[in-house]
Parts: sequence; structure tokens; C-alpha cells
Amino acid sequence: MDAGAQEATWSGFLDAAAAGTADSGLAAHLLDRWCCASGAAGAALYVEEEGLFERVRSCGEGDFPRSFSGEAVAQLDPHHLPGGMLLSSPQPVGVAVASGPQRQPAAPRLDGPMEVLMAMAVRNAQLERRLKKSRFAAMHRNVEQQALYDVGLAITSTLDLEETSEAILAWALSLLDARRSALYLLDDESADHLYRLTHALGGDARPSFTCVDDHVPEDVLPGAVHLLAVRIDIDSVPRGFLVVADKESRHGVGPFGESDRATLELFANQAAIALENARLHTQALQEERMQREMELAAETQSKLLPKGVPAVDGFELAGWNRPAREVGGDYYDLLLQDDGRLVLTLGDVTGKGMPAALMVSTLHSALRLMLDRYDVGPELFALLNRHIYESSPGNKFITLLVAQIDPPAGRFQYVNAGHNPAVVLSGDGSVRELPSGGPPIGLLPGISYEGDGFDLEVDDLVCIYSDGITECAAPDGEEYELDRLLALLQEHRTAPLTEIIAAIDQATCRFAGGQPQGDDQTVVLLRRVG
Repeated sequence: MDAGAQEATWSGFLDAAAAGTADSGLAAHLLDRWCCASGAAGAALYVEEEGLFERVRSCGEGDFPRSFSGEAVAQLDPHHLPGGMLLSSPQPVGVAVASGPQRQPAAPRLDGPMEVLMAMAVRNAQLERRLKKSRFAAMHRNVEQQALYDVGLAITSTLDLEETSEAILAWALSLLDARRSALYLLDDESADHLYRLTHALGGDARPSFTCVDDHVPEDVLPGAVHLLAVRIDIDSVPRGFLVVADKESRHGVGPFGESDRATLELFANQAAIALENARLHTQALQEERMQREMELAAETQSKLLPKGVPAVDGFELAGWNRPAREVGGDYYDLLLQDDGRLVLTLGDVTGKGMPAALMVSTLHSALRLMLDRYDVGPELFALLNRHIYESSPGNKFITLLVAQIDPPAGRFQYVNAGHNPAVVLSGDGSVRELPSGGPPIGLLPGISYEGDGFDLEVDDLVCIYSDGITECAAPDGEEYELDRLLALLQEHRTAPLTEIIAAIDQATCRFAGGQPQGDDQTVVLLRRVG
């Protein structure tokens, strides 16, 4: 290229740059100038990215591909540049170049200032492409963040765990163009890091798997080709895994990229919030339901306990109950029969809450019906045992003491089925225990019981109690035991029965040292006064 042509090239390039022409326009100007100066029929400028040459601009005649890989393209002359390549097409044979005879044209040359300018054009094109990609990535991130925000609002709009799980999986499929998805949550009752399937879309999924190193089994979604799994953390504690598989593409299914993982991890954070909200809502509903059950059980139990103390000539009578919780397993009854006899009942049902309240109700109704036909004795208890055994769960039973008193004669007849031995304090200071005559009611089928009876003397004091009294524990674990109860009864033996109950209440509370009550406490007192 002569000096005049070089000066024209530089001048034209600088004029185009000063006019604010875009980089691709400058490249087109350079290509036009170079074709004119070199005699090429056409030319194209390419930028190299990861071994692939992509066309930036072309001019003139020539079959210039949009992209290619390799060193050269057939029928085109290559001119290597830093970060790119210039391809040119020569004039066809028989076309005169400048002035002279028709001949095969020589390959155009790229040297001097034009080579520098072309290299600058390649560099500018590279920068322009990178800027476009950065802008696109930023715009994509903004769109993605807005989408994730919208998704977060969508999945947190419901507090139902099942609906939340389905929404999470549906949005995961949509966000990542995946064919399949599955949600696994940690089994809190398992000590082996067991994750159980909550829901799956698009195909089958393993019902559970164990995971201690964040490595989800490859066969968690049977038949899946490409798998992507991210952990769901709640308060920085692993609580589950969100799994997607087989990303959709124009060519079928393919693997997930790092941007897909980043998107799924961001989405998993929102899913964690939605799942925790749903869990807390479910827990609140369960607690509310349990509270309603406890209130119903308390109401049921309150209707079964005596509303007052029957008046019986020649006897003083008192009963007291303090449950450890809202609903207890202790039950007592003070029944004055139509024939004038008095029946005292104290039972301790295993368990607490509604199951215990229902069992108490069964005992109350069955015992009252049977007392219309049977006296307190072995036959009554055998029938009662069969009824409770057949109508109650296998792990439920009742320790029970029932006494029947004939007031005019002072006769005291009782049966003790696995309950604490009641005590009788005589006026002379002696103590008599009323031991068990068989196992608890409802524990075993076909059981026979033994009863006993004796005559109450004036000033005799009978105390029937539950194990919540004698097993009341001090802070160091020591129990109140029967000896302390007997000492208290001896000390207050002649006091009014209400004062004795108040003394038992105060003594056990002091002994517990402010600790929460561990078991229900019940006392029935009877004294013959004439």
C-alpha cells in the first residue's frame, strides 16, 4: 500500500471515529478501504472466542460464513490478527486489476498501519461483545431476581404444607426449564439423617434417602440423566433438599450450568421460608387442636368428679383432687346409694389428656351401672375388669380401690385392684393398711380379685390416696413416701377433714420445693364420729 493510500486510510478511519461511528461501522469502513487498496473482491472480520471465529462485519463479494473453527476456509485467504482473523476473497480470474493484462490476481496483503487498524477493530469488537454480554447478564439477573421475588410471593401465599410443596416444585421446573423435580424434608424422628419424599413432579422418586455430606444419591430420581440438587437450610440447619432433573433444550435434555445452580440456591432460600411458615402454621393448628381436646377432656372430667360431699349420719367425708396438668388421670367418687350405703372410689388411669379422660368416663359409667346390681366385692371387680379390658387399648389400665360402707353398722367392705394401700388410723393410734387384692383393672383378662372388710370404730380415720402424694419428689429426688403421710395424719388426726387436706396440700408443696407437680394428687378422707 503506497503512502497516499495509507494516508487516506488513516484519514478516513480518524474521520469516522471523530464522527462517532460505532465500532462495527469503523470495521466496515476499514474493510471497504482495504478491499479498494488491496484489490480484494470482499473481506470479513472475525473475532475469536474459545476457538470459534464469529463474524463481526463483511463487505464486497465472497461466501463468508457466520462462524467457523480452524485455521482457514476454502476459497478464502486468511490473515491472522491478535484475537481474530481477516478473511478475503480474491478477484476472479479474467478481471483486470488496476491497469494491465488479464491475469491470476495475487493474494491481498495485510501489513503496516492497516494491520494495526484491523487489530484495533478486532479488539474493539471484542470489548463491544463483552459489554453486550455484561449488559445482558445484568438485565438477566434483574429479570431473574424479579422472577424469584414473584415466585417467593407465590409460594408463601399459602400456609398449607402440601400446597406449598407442590408450588415449590412447579416453580422449580419453570425457573430451570427442568422436566422433573422432587422435594425431600428431614425426618426429625430419625437419628440417621433420613430425608423423606414430600412431593414429586414429572416422574417417580425414591421415597427416602440418608445423607450426611450433602451428596444426594444419583438414583434419587430413577431414569433421570442430569441431576441438580441443592440443600434447604432453615436457621443455618439442613432441613431438606430440592432436586431437579433433565434441563430442556432445543436438542432434548442437557446438563445444568453454574448459573442454574445459583438460581436454584436462591430459590431454595425462598422455599425454606415458605416451608418454615407452613410448618409453624401446621404446628400452631396442632397445638390449637390439642388445646381444644384438653379443654374438652377437662370439661368431661369435671362433670365426673363429685360436685359436693353427701351427708351421711355418723360420718365425716371429704375429697380433694389436684391434677398435674389441665387434665389428669386420677378419678374419685363419693356416691350415696338409694339404700343408704356409701361408696368411695379412687382410681388412677395410666396416661393423661383425652385418652385418660375417656377411660375415666368409661370407668365412671360402668361402675355406677354395676353398683345398681352388685355389691362391692370380687364379682363386681371381675366384671369391671372384663369390661375395661375389652373396651380399652392394650397399654391402658386403672389402679382402683372401691369401698362400700354401711353407715348404721359401720361395716367397711373394699376391694383394692393394684392401688396404693389405703390406711385406717384408729383412736388408739394403731394403723391398718388395706393392701391390693389383684392387679390393676384392664391389665389382664380373666383375673379374679379378693376383697376384705372390717368394722369402723368411732374416731377411726380412713385415708385413700393416689401415688401423686407418696411419690411427690423433692429437688434431690427423694420421695415423700407413706411414712411422712402417716406422720401428718397422726398429727392432725382429730382436726376437721378439710384442715387435714389443707395440711397434705401444704406439706407436699413444701416438700417439692417449688418444682412442677409431677403427678396427679387425690385424697379421700372418711371419719366415723358416732
